[in-house]
Amino acid sequence: MKPKIYPILIVMLLCVSTAMAQRTDILLNRNWMFRFSYQVQNGSGVQVNLPHTWNAGDALAAKPDYYRGMGNYTKKLHVPAEWKGKRLFLRFEGVNSVANLFVNQTHVGEHRGGYGAFVFDITDYVKYNADNILLVKVNNALQLDVMPLVGDFNFYGGIYRDVHLILTDPVHISLTDYASPGVYLIQDHVSKEQADVRARVVLSNHTDVVQAVRAQVTVRDGAKVVLQHSKELTIEGKATAIPEINLTLSKPHLWNGRKDPYIYKVEVKLLDKDGTALDSVEQPLGLRYFHVDADKGFFLNGEHLKLQGVCRHQDRAERGNALYLEHHDEDAAIIAEMGTNAIRLAHYPQADYFYGLMDKYGIVTWAEIPFIGPGGYQDRGFNDLPSFRENGRQQLIELIRQHYNHPSICFWGLFNELKTAGDNPTEYIRELNDLAHREDATRLTTAASFLGDGEVIGQITDLIAWNKYYGWYGGSFSDMGRWADNVHKNYPQYKIAVSEYGAGASIYHQQDSLKRVNATSYWHPENWQTAYHMGNWKVIAERPFIWGSFVWNMFDFGAAHRTEGDRPGINDKGLVTFDRTMKKDAFYFYKANWNKDEKFVYIAERRNVQRTHADTDITVFSNLSEVELIVNGRSLGKQKSDEYATFVWKSVRLTEGDNRIEARTSGGKQLYTDIVTWNLRD
Repeated sequence: MKPKIYPILIVMLLCVSTAMAQRTDILLNRNWMFRFSYQVQNGSGVQVNLPHTWNAGDALAAKPDYYRGMGNYTKKLHVPAEWKGKRLFLRFEGVNSVANLFVNQTHVGEHRGGYGAFVFDITDYVKYNADNILLVKVNNALQLDVMPLVGDFNFYGGIYRDVHLILTDPVHISLTDYASPGVYLIQDHVSKEQADVRARVVLSNHTDVVQAVRAQVTVRDGAKVVLQHSKELTIEGKATAIPEINLTLSKPHLWNGRKDPYIYKVEVKLLDKDGTALDSVEQPLGLRYFHVDADKGFFLNGEHLKLQGVCRHQDRAERGNALYLEHHDEDAAIIAEMGTNAIRLAHYPQADYFYGLMDKYGIVTWAEIPFIGPGGYQDRGFNDLPSFRENGRQQLIELIRQHYNHPSICFWGLFNELKTAGDNPTEYIRELNDLAHREDATRLTTAASFLGDGEVIGQITDLIAWNKYYGWYGGSFSDMGRWADNVHKNYPQYKIAVSEYGAGASIYHQQDSLKRVNATSYWHPENWQTAYHMGNWKVIAERPFIWGSFVWNMFDFGAAHRTEGDRPGINDKGLVTFDRTMKKDAFYFYKANWNKDEKFVYIAERRNVQRTHADTDITVFSNLSEVELIVNGRSLGKQKSDEYATFVWKSVRLTEGDNRIEARTSGGKQLYTDIVTWNLRD
């Protein structure tokens, strides 16, 4: 896939527009020159377009020592004379992991953290009616005071998300409040009868004099204006003001998850004393209320909702983490197709665009910072350094402020798989938990632990979840139920979830019988993953006190240090292959259980084409109630679905040579069929 290229004429018009008082946003993704910092020879750079990572080759070639160091990105930026009097900002959506910006060889600033957006004001650094040189020095090497320190995934280096040049009036809605939109729509109280919302707006005055302005908030239901309120105020010279405007909606249209993900549009406009528009920002407003009960689970708008979720990493084959919008669109569509109603976006803040997709699809979201422990690996996830602590606070504030207005986000995640040996993070987690509540009193905090059930580390956040792999890293599928029951019995106050559960699978690894797998081996047969998910989901589904569960993972992802599955360098626990071209059998098991709208029938173990056993069980997944199986033209009868959308015909006799297997069912007037051919050889 290629990035969308906007016509040059449109960009030129944007660049020379001086009559327009409101902000102008220009995408700066094209024609950067890139070189590694060790390439000091003149002319050693190559032209690249953003998003870009320098590790798409080596990290995805399973080199555990893929390059983690510094790269340089340079670009010419022409600044016309007509821009004098404007404020110029560079907004970076994501640079991994430490970025230093220079304009015309002068250092502007540094950002530490690879997953949040950041903004620099470059007004005082540019030359007008001239070409200016932008230099971004990017470093993805391990630094002991930048989260994350470890992780079971690739730390791709580069400017891997979009870069924007934004022009504003000197008096504007702030862009530099931790790169937030400058607008916070605080839902103080929401019910089916009434919604009370505070619009908090951060305003900046870069002039030397007091400015009289009016902040106006308009709420729209489609094209219809629902309400409009404004507040007049003055802003001191070289100062910031933060007015709040109260909004009340009667009988609000609620954001109700997958059933009805309704979103109001809120425009915040800044006007001068004469009524001329200086700036405007549009934000989503999805009104909803929710809570979690220790016995009954998650409730959205007063109704119980079993959160059936997945986890997602932001990389894919060939691209690494340098994704285009089309990639995010495709991922979200696949996730929604399966019937997913919740997602854990692990293990770091992901693209703001993707949170917006979760809003639109109605998928309840767990967003988290990259405070990651080593899990089963060596090294550590916490260093008790003042600079490390500060970096974690910074990244948490960025996460919350940048994504505050996304209605899909219900949970702020504070850590994953931390250990308490050595520098113990417990007290620091308490600090982060308090900070999260100060920043946002409307959402719940949570975390993903892998330590014992009674550990203090799991008792700090509002909710707690565990990463459990029963039936993959030892144990059996039924152990999930025994574990959950014990925790719920021994710690009835816990509000518990399963933050990760999963098993590896290669679509190229097929076996006639079901045999236990060595998780760290190069043999990951697909049918074991299917059996794993069938066994674990049944246990989870039967326990209402589990407020949510999140399959690890929706998609295969890069992990250069891994040596398992059908090739090194890949974590193949995804329900969909790394390139998104193949949905594994387990995907269709969940789709049959979770998606009751898109009718289908699916024959499992379809890729096990070369058969060695004449007698075989045939498993079919369907969200329809009855399926007929036909083998080599002969009907083996119809079956009713079991409780988990599964149909099994036992000991079906295949004939030597090709065997045509057909499953078919009708839904109303529509006939649904699935056909595979298996070949039996003695």
